[in-house]
Amino acid sequence: MTLVRHSIDTATAERAIAAAAQHAAAAGLRMCIAVVDDSGDLKAFRRMDGAPKLSIQISQDKAYTATSFGIPTHAWYDFIKDDPPLLHGITHTPRLVIFGGGFPIKLDGEVVGAIGVSGGHYSQDMECARAGLAAIGAAEA
Repeated sequence: MTLVRHSIDTATAERAIAAAAQHAAAAGLRMCIAVVDDSGDLKAFRRMDGAPKLSIQISQDKAYTATSFGIPTHAWYDFIKDDPPLLHGITHTPRLVIFGGGFPIKLDGEVVGAIGVSGGHYSQDMECARAGLAAIGAAEA
């Protein structure tokens, strides 16, 4: 038995990053932007000049979280906030991010990758990530 999986290509990943970076620059923000493939492996990355160093890993972890579960990172908090064992346990999971800025990239309902943005408030990260999704014609999950 075999599985056929689809994954984001480099050109598409780089278009998403360029659009997210352009949106960030227009807003006066300095971001780290990561796109991962369907397995969560880094496909493309950009650290804008002056972006916080800590945001390098956070952006990659946001993308990893989004592709791993197929949901945006901001959806996690509402999912776990009223479940104390889950809230206090799962937040110690390496690479899991439970605040905004990471979105899966889907093609015909299938997760083919994800984008993660970090460097501002998570609401700003989300705006920039959404610009990246829009540039490649991916609907927000």
